[in-house]
Amino acid sequence: MKNRLYYGDNLEILRSREYFPDACVDLIYLDPPFNSNRNYNVLFKSESGADSQAQITAFEDTWHWGETAEATTDDIIVNAPHKVATAIAALLDLIGRNQMMAYLVMMTARLVELHRVLKPTGSLYLHCDPTASHYLKIVLDAIFGAESYHNHITWKRTGSHGGAKKWGPISDNILFYSRSNDYTWNRVKRAYDEAYIEKYYRNEDERGRFQLVTLTGAGTSAGESGKPWRGINPMETGRHWATPTAALELAYPDRDFSELSVQQKLDLLDEAGLIQWPKRGKVPRQKRYLDESEGVVIQDIITDIPPLSAHAKERLGYPTQKPEALLERIIRASSNEGDIVLDPFCGCGTAIAAAHKLGRKWIGIDITHLSIALQKYRLQDMFELVSGTDYAVIGEPTTVAGARELAQDSANEGRYQFEWWALSLVRAKPVGGRAGSRKGKKGADQGIDGVINFFDEDDKGKKKPRKVIVQVKSGAVKSGDIRDLKGAIEREKAAIGVFITLEKPTKAMIKEALAAGWYESRTWQKKFRRVQILTIGDLFAGAGVEMPPQVGTHQRASRWKGDGGSQRGLI
Repeated sequence: MKNRLYYGDNLEILRSREYFPDACVDLIYLDPPFNSNRNYNVLFKSESGADSQAQITAFEDTWHWGETAEATTDDIIVNAPHKVATAIAALLDLIGRNQMMAYLVMMTARLVELHRVLKPTGSLYLHCDPTASHYLKIVLDAIFGAESYHNHITWKRTGSHGGAKKWGPISDNILFYSRSNDYTWNRVKRAYDEAYIEKYYRNEDERGRFQLVTLTGAGTSAGESGKPWRGINPMETGRHWATPTAALELAYPDRDFSELSVQQKLDLLDEAGLIQWPKRGKVPRQKRYLDESEGVVIQDIITDIPPLSAHAKERLGYPTQKPEALLERIIRASSNEGDIVLDPFCGCGTAIAAAHKLGRKWIGIDITHLSIALQKYRLQDMFELVSGTDYAVIGEPTTVAGARELAQDSANEGRYQFEWWALSLVRAKPVGGRAGSRKGKKGADQGIDGVINFFDEDDKGKKKPRKVIVQVKSGAVKSGDIRDLKGAIEREKAAIGVFITLEKPTKAMIKEALAAGWYESRTWQKKFRRVQILTIGDLFAGAGVEMPPQVGTHQRASRWKGDGGSQRGLI
């Protein structure tokens, strides 16, 4: 399977048997959009209005009750499995027709499909807001079965948060379900922190730091483990010998212990210098060295992975971006190398990046071209992956006719989708767009849709940041558009202006662009047209912006060195 990204509504894409046949995915992680900052009571406020549609408009929280939500509810009640239909009918009766119910209905339709595409050995992790997690668990119990629920994982996402007449909300919830009881599970451990080491590994000898652990277990035994060893009878204290097999295997990697008695195993431990003898009358204890420890088994409360700080190297400026370490931990635990990881709300692609680092295959789906573009940049910056060569992008236009269809799709904010997609073809950062949103900011761009940054030398030979401004037009174009771009170049003190158009430019436009003259780069000793016109057809044919090498267009993901440390080390 080739790694791939899909642009579009994930429900429609997931329902396609061509794209997603039954039982084709090993692990699903999803972090669906939900505005946790919104007042809880507002979410339950009853709504009405024929023009209000339940749709995912990420981070604007426009889950509304309307025709789409009503139709989806009817479809679930009529066609979904009995338990799912019953759960939705009960929730509808309980909380009514409001934003919360619209969210639950739209999530239910998608979770039914996600259950279908999951392999019998597969697992699903749903990252959600505490406001809705209890309702989502009811839905998941109905779809997966209550017996397939494994954990309610709590991730501490912030240090402190002031709450008005309530405990400070500092955590997110992650619900962990599997398709069957025969699911993939890898025992993942994390490294000890310094405080733990200082507290428990207080002893030290020539071999290093160690802690002392018991050699006995609770309860008496009539077998070998209850017999005395070197004059010490554990039964006198109501215990029995508990020989640590892992320590023996480390000390004697080529030896078979199956035929040895408990007492012989203890002798071997002592010969290896792994037993400390206290004063007479006390039971000896095992030395467990720090350098031989595998770390702490992961728990369902995650406090050791902090949220991304404002200055974190991996931060890309995406509103709900999660740390790669969090996704790596989930992927390690519930998949193996070569498995397929799916993120149906992939945003800026953290799950995809983590999956690629760990040698998994991946599929991402998102409803905005802005997010798809951001993921393409991230994959290129981190792994030098090229769209169309190293992975497929499905749903993006591949012809001029397809580009025109995207621009004219008014139901899905086609104007902005076309604009963001076109800007991604020249790696320009959108101006006025918000990551995760299907809408831009009308009237806020002042004639600039995108920016490309680069460095050049000034008159004194000093390094100076410069920029290329980009305008995108999907409709009719005229020479006045080029004059407007020239005015924006002067106003913004830009080096170059680029006009991307779906339609062919007129002769007057070309003449106006040529009259703008040249930008001369001191660093590169080369001239570049001050105003450049590029059609979508030109870009499909391989044309691009003629300019000095660009830098810093987006917050770049750090290059992954691929040294294997992230794949095999503790997290």
